[in-house]
Amino acid sequence: MKRFFSSQLFINSNPARSNMALAGWLFLILTPLVLWLDSDFFLNDYGFNGRWLANAFTIVYFLWLFYVSGTELRKLMFTMVIISYIGELIFCSLIGMYHYRTVHIPLYVPLGHAIVYASGYIYANTFWAVKNKTALKKAFPVLFILIFLIPVIFFNDMFTLIFSVFFFAILRRKKGDPLYYFIALCVIYIELLGTGFNCWKWVPETFGLIPAANPPMGAVFFYAGGDVIIAKLVSIWENRKTSPITEIAD
Repeated sequence: MKRFFSSQLFINSNPARSNMALAGWLFLILTPLVLWLDSDFFLNDYGFNGRWLANAFTIVYFLWLFYVSGTELRKLMFTMVIISYIGELIFCSLIGMYHYRTVHIPLYVPLGHAIVYASGYIYANTFWAVKNKTALKKAFPVLFILIFLIPVIFFNDMFTLIFSVFFFAILRRKKGDPLYYFIALCVIYIELLGTGFNCWKWVPETFGLIPAANPPMGAVFFYAGGDVIIAKLVSIWENRKTSPITEIAD
């Protein structure tokens, strides 16, 4: 196991900037395609379940994105797949905050979570974003206050009202790092498309108590919180030390 986590599979010290730019555009293009394939619209129009096509597209894109990504992003993506699947079991299967079109969690979902995360990471590290980081730190909070207030005012989305507070609390701890805002924008993009195509649906009352829109914009908190866990795990991964006894055992 130790050899797996330290293998060349996760090493790429010089990712091509052109591939990263392409990945950013492909996320915007492939996301609606994949979700359309898994929708009732596709099933009704073409007479068969397109989920296997959605899974195939996602697997191919995930593998390509992993291949062209740098060392840090490869580790983050790998960890995100595991954490997101656990999150799906908790928030979907156990708690029932949302439900998919069919009983089973689609294969493309945990891979898709990693793609969403990676896309936000890519946008946050573009030349333009890095150059304008100070301005983005000022603009993003205003933008997201508006994004959160709209469903709260017009759809009585108390879920968003509550979890937006936690989202901003994390951003405060992270000193307003634009990375989290870019990831959140990717989350909003995929949530609007996914619920629009009816690939999944959020329940009207979370825990049977908290009114929620479909989708609730406050869902971005769970990605921000997940990032804290993922970053910590990757940090442990990178900084772990092997004892002489372990080396001999291997």
